[in-house]
Amino acid sequence: MSETAGSFRMLHTMIRVFDLDKSIDFYTRLLGMKLLRKTDYDSGRFTLAFVGYGDEAHNTVIELTHNWDQAEPYALGTAFGHIALGVPDIYGACEKLAAEGVTIPRPPGPMKHGSTVIAFIEDPDGYKIELIETK
Repeated sequence: MSETAGSFRMLHTMIRVFDLDKSIDFYTRLLGMKLLRKTDYDSGRFTLAFVGYGDEAHNTVIELTHNWDQAEPYALGTAFGHIALGVPDIYGACEKLAAEGVTIPRPPGPMKHGSTVIAFIEDPDGYKIELIETK
């Protein structure tokens, strides 16, 4: 690895969202992230909102991009996999998320080929989020 690459760090992952308010509510209220900043770009007709569990100087965050003129929900395609979040009580978290109407296509339980307890949920746009139990 070069010296330059050794100083790299992950800053954010960007996903396009259809309903920005609904997405901000999902990531902040339901997943406990903070809205770190939100900026409208009138000349480009889009808004960027950054959410995460800590400040951008020390944490990787998610950039939610909302294109104002998007008429239909985005097609997710097959290349993107998922975002992963560590949670201390995966069963309790999934119970609360289900009560809020969050889609849980893979309920919590041990991985098929291991002992790690995981679950998959979907955000309002259908992006997959893997929950991994961290005790």
